[in-house]
Amino acid sequence: MPRQSPVPSPYASLVAATRVRREEVVLRGARTHLWVYGPDEGPCVVFLHGYRGDHHGLEPIVAHLTGLRVVVPDLPGFGASAPLPDAVHDVAGYAGWARDLLRAVDPAGDAVLAGHSFGSIVATAALAAPDAPRVRGLVLVNPIATAALAGRRRLATRATVLLHHLAGRGPRGAGTWVLRHPAMTRGASILMATTTDRVLRRWIHEEHDRYFSAFADRRTLLEAFDASVSGDVASSAPHVGVPTLLVAGERDELAPPAGQRLLLDLFADASLVMLPGVGHLTHYEAPDGVAREVRRFVLDLTR
Repeated sequence: MPRQSPVPSPYASLVAATRVRREEVVLRGARTHLWVYGPDEGPCVVFLHGYRGDHHGLEPIVAHLTGLRVVVPDLPGFGASAPLPDAVHDVAGYAGWARDLLRAVDPAGDAVLAGHSFGSIVATAALAAPDAPRVRGLVLVNPIATAALAGRRRLATRATVLLHHLAGRGPRGAGTWVLRHPAMTRGASILMATTTDRVLRRWIHEEHDRYFSAFADRRTLLEAFDASVSGDVASSAPHVGVPTLLVAGERDELAPPAGQRLLLDLFADASLVMLPGVGHLTHYEAPDGVAREVRRFVLDLTR
């Protein structure tokens, strides 16, 4: 049977027209690669991607944020960024790295910090610390309100946890092969995609196939996985004092709407926008809607 041709990105022309430069910075002993989109001056957003992703996943949103400077790093151990040599890749380890990142790319403290999915956990924890750097605000896209192990899909999550732990106990080569197997990526992609557009759905699956196995090593992935299923935004939210925007998907089963509404009362100053008809992959299925809300929030803060 002939192999199907790759589906072109529906956002390819917008991404190609977006000015971007690649930079590197050493944080906590690890080389972090980051992409700076848009103009050199003006309002800045530092955007953290989700578990197993890299900067490519956020490009559909970034391409719609014309006029804003958007900094998107690959998290340590994913994409092009090296793992942290002297820290665990847990929520605390990533949050400490994120604070150092903010100090490096925005020493004036004028940026808005943003995070999608697991990035929402890291971003909130980073700003909840007593030594958090100054930022104008916080944006959480598909925020993980409660830990996946306690959510409505906890049985499926526990099965995934078991599979990861089994892969972690065997020989390194075999375990890494299991964790990088296309079936792992495709299964997660099928569960998360909600669009009924067959072409868009196929592109989402191919996008995950391209980038979801670009992790540094088994140890890093397993540490980050444990953090992603045990961490949440709710535990850090009461310690965040800056204006916060929550952008959620109406059909998100990983981060259900009920949990998003509960978060509103935990933050000192928060608002919620629920995007209709989409689930956890708003960055692929409704990037224009996410960008519209982010832009409005950022420009209101900088007026």
